[in-house]
Amino acid sequence: MLHLDDIASHDELFAWAHRLTAQVIAPLARGEDARYTPYDWRARAFGAPRPLPAAPVVLLEGVGAGRRALRPHLARLLWMELPPEESWARGRLRDGAEQEEFWDGWVAAERAHFAADPSRPHADLLVLQRHKGYEVLPGPGATP
Repeated sequence: MLHLDDIASHDELFAWAHRLTAQVIAPLARGEDARYTPYDWRARAFGAPRPLPAAPVVLLEGVGAGRRALRPHLARLLWMELPPEESWARGRLRDGAEQEEFWDGWVAAERAHFAADPSRPHADLLVLQRHKGYEVLPGPGATP
């Protein structure tokens, strides 16, 4: 699994597809192990490279995984159906006051990203959080 929080940065909240392609997608497409440089959100710097072994399935987790530039490389796109305000509140709670300024900028950047490049219409599956667990439904992009 690759968390896209490790690929994005303060300077490139959504403009990171080139880095993901070079460090992860291209090597995996050749059947090679990938190496990516994770971003440290507190230090505001990229760290030492980490390996990402080639595997039959590699899960990309995070906002922007279903973007237009990546969709040709995806076997399936899952969309976590959650109101944006709720996901933003969870992020703010997770990151604390130290990242408050970041979250103010993130909200605007996320809205702009999905306005220009929506992922949900292409989702094969919708994942809905329920009181106990999750429900998985066919997504708008699913083929019968």
